[in-house]
Amino acid sequence: MTETLESIAQAMVAPGKGILAADESTGTIKKRFDSIGVESTEDNRRDYREMLFRTESAMKENISGVILYDETIRQKAKDGTPLVDLIKAAGSIPGIKVDAGAKDLTGAPGEKITEGLDGLGQRFAEYYDLGARFAKWRAVINIGEDIPSTYCINANAHALARYAKLAQAAGIVPIVEPEVIMDGGHTAERCFDVTEAMLNALYDALYEQRVLLEGTILKPNMIVSGTECAAQAGVEQVAEMTIKCFKRTVPAAVPGIVFLSGGQSDEDATAHLNMMNQIGGFPWKMSFSYGRALQAAPLKAWGGKAENVPAAQAAFAHRARMNGLATTGEWKADLEKSAA
Repeated sequence: MTETLESIAQAMVAPGKGILAADESTGTIKKRFDSIGVESTEDNRRDYREMLFRTESAMKENISGVILYDETIRQKAKDGTPLVDLIKAAGSIPGIKVDAGAKDLTGAPGEKITEGLDGLGQRFAEYYDLGARFAKWRAVINIGEDIPSTYCINANAHALARYAKLAQAAGIVPIVEPEVIMDGGHTAERCFDVTEAMLNALYDALYEQRVLLEGTILKPNMIVSGTECAAQAGVEQVAEMTIKCFKRTVPAAVPGIVFLSGGQSDEDATAHLNMMNQIGGFPWKMSFSYGRALQAAPLKAWGGKAENVPAAQAAFAHRARMNGLATTGEWKADLEKSAA
């Protein structure tokens, strides 16, 4: 099992490739569809995701894996092919989101704890049979006055480690996602301090739970300024601070780091990743696991209309290619302009 977990984790961060996060809950995808005036029916959700998974150039060349939602991993394409089989046919790895969302942490105003550990072992066994070979669990860490507390950080680190151990026992690679939220007026330096504390607690917990680090992937935030901070860190500063933070906290045994976009613009998320890979000098593969930053453009181009599918697929293929280039430090801003 060890070798399998390691080989899956390595494949997830193959050069030039990253992960498509298509695991929006029914509530979240409804918000996305509302923005383009499309009703969020099961068929519309299926059609939209099928369109992404059938974008051959993106899926084969730039997408190593796809994080699915419980509904999607069970769905079939219009022609009856399971969506999981479309992903596998493109040489990509199906994955599954397993957490039950972030809920209020008792006794800690403004702080969250992610739920979903109950019955997770049995759910993993079913997801494995449905084709999932990796999973995702997201912890939410808010920055505010006097938060996050050590209590919140440790509670979330423990839950992430429990999930990771259960995943590996089922032959599934865990993506551990401790997201320090970028909403707020905090500086990049404050983001650095909170992320450093969270990652130190996470790797302590993973060690205590005897999780095989070589069979895990980290999905963190980048070190960015809060959305309402007057002084925004530039591309080079974000890249340098992020690398510095991870060198202090993330063991070299971890095969790869796939960033969440966390509300950054499409191009910022790409530029920051690209700059990190240009700077280099770290032991892990640095890649992406973007949802909105890969999907915003195709969603808008699609608009729920079948005749827009080719344009939407072209938009998705473009964003996937740009981020693929960023994984090797070969992205340039003028490549964005040439496609416009």
